[in-house]
Amino acid sequence: MSNDAGLPARKAALSLLSAVLRKRRPLDALLDTLKNLPPRDAGFARALASGALRHFGELDMTIRHFVPKPLPTHKAGPAMEILLLGAAEMLILKGPAHAAVDGANNLAAADSKAVHFKPLINAVLRRVAKEGDAVRSSRDATRLNTPDWMWGRWQAQYGADVARAIAVAHGTEAPLDITLKNSASVFPESAALFGASRRLPAGRVEELPGFAGGDWWVQDVAATLPVILLGDVKGRKVIDLCAAPGGKTMQLAAAGAEVTAVESDPARLLRLKENLARTGLNATLVEQDARDFKASAPFVLIDAPCTASGTIRRHPDLPWIKEPGDVLARAPLAYEILESGAAMLEPGGVLVFAVCSLEREEGEEQIAAFLYAHPEFARAPVTAEEIFGHGEWISPEGDLRTLPCHLPDRGGMDGFYAARLKRL
Repeated sequence: MSNDAGLPARKAALSLLSAVLRKRRPLDALLDTLKNLPPRDAGFARALASGALRHFGELDMTIRHFVPKPLPTHKAGPAMEILLLGAAEMLILKGPAHAAVDGANNLAAADSKAVHFKPLINAVLRRVAKEGDAVRSSRDATRLNTPDWMWGRWQAQYGADVARAIAVAHGTEAPLDITLKNSASVFPESAALFGASRRLPAGRVEELPGFAGGDWWVQDVAATLPVILLGDVKGRKVIDLCAAPGGKTMQLAAAGAEVTAVESDPARLLRLKENLARTGLNATLVEQDARDFKASAPFVLIDAPCTASGTIRRHPDLPWIKEPGDVLARAPLAYEILESGAAMLEPGGVLVFAVCSLEREEGEEQIAAFLYAHPEFARAPVTAEEIFGHGEWISPEGDLRTLPCHLPDRGGMDGFYAARLKRL
């Protein structure tokens, strides 16, 4: 890739990185900006920005080793982000040093503020090319790539060894997991996991066999487990709250359930509708706040809003756009949705509450508070047989608790918490 050919991709990566670090915008919400680039450039931009975010702590440390004094943001513009991208290109993506340095110089030259720091950028990245790997290897990269508040929480909840294993898992991009619609589904070459889940290296989803025909959908293997905990739903009514983007809705529909999927976000609901249309599966869609929806069913599934800290392998921006207050801010909303969902459950029915979070306040503590306040509900403990023999995914209370460091020999999995409750 020539420097001229690489400049649009690097500019796009710079825009992504700046929006995440300065404005705390989620990376996924920004990726549509890449659609006007050729596929190769779009892929390079995404890999560059993602690599810089996944390894932000160690890259930032490396750069500050050579530039101890922080650059004045009001004068330097995106100079620091340019340095981060240059370092990521060399140290993480292992691109040629000359291309990374020249690309960074071109980015600086194109910015009215960063241009004044072009000599510094050039000099620092040349030193990074020669000494960067040695500087990185002298420090604890796993610790640097995890914000203090997350590290402290995970140590307190899971212990030092497991906390480190979680953080190590976040250092590697997640593979692509798909869920097959049925036994006759066409699917790409992949490894069987369990149930209807298969795993393959990350790639361009739309181009893979079976996608256009609706034979499968993208869904991390951990995200399939809450639906499995509902048991046999064939021919039964199931209310799916906070349903988009629809992986669990499609699981339920494929299992023969009569699904009512409730989602308050119109854009996310549209995506769910498109996914159903592609797979040829049926569900009744309702655009409404889950707290206002009124209905009844023998099964209720709640995929509650949360910080999504269990999905950092897929979303390397999360550690840098979240803060401790986000955990406490989201928990009350999730609890209100749990209360509403519980009111919809028929006597003798089953409710599964799930979050893709590693934080106790968003999972375990929600259920503890709910059961204390609702003696008409009882926990229905998860058994190893239900989750394909993986007893290590069951908490002492009998709930599901998967971690990114689980399935280590197969590429890990998302962190999920799920509790199964019965109405007495």
